[in-house]
Amino acid sequence: MTRAVEARAQVSCRLAAPGPDLAAHHRVRHQVFVTEQQIFVHGDRDDRDDDPATLHVLGLVDGEPAGTVRLYPLDDGPEPTRWQGDRLAVLAAHRTSGLGGPLVRFAVATAGALGGATMLAHVQQANERFFVRLGWTSLGNEDYVGRPHVRMEIALSAP
Repeated sequence: MTRAVEARAQVSCRLAAPGPDLAAHHRVRHQVFVTEQQIFVHGDRDDRDDDPATLHVLGLVDGEPAGTVRLYPLDDGPEPTRWQGDRLAVLAAHRTSGLGGPLVRFAVATAGALGGATMLAHVQQANERFFVRLGWTSLGNEDYVGRPHVRMEIALSAP
């Protein structure tokens, strides 16, 4: 008797370059937050997306765009210490690929490498345990974009 071996997906994350990468980043977010979850009516883009300090991350599964996260400094000045991570999204077809963890770790490592001391996030309540397993601490429940979320925080460290 032979047993089929399931192929493991190749996952990777990178900062989205202007052009096709950034367009793919926004398509994934739109699919998850507007079409699927209906959190936003027309689109999930906001002023943060146009801020040059905002970093857009694209997650890939077997080379195809499948996930996103966005991060930006909350402090003004040349060396911000508090960062925000948000718009974490993985397309439904790729949620078992293991991409979510690498996206979060990439955002945390990037903010830490840029001198950040802490990162904050608004996490949907169903994802709280996932973030706790990645080292985040819950700061309590909140309402964010009209939905129940948990405010979470993680300490950052430079590489």
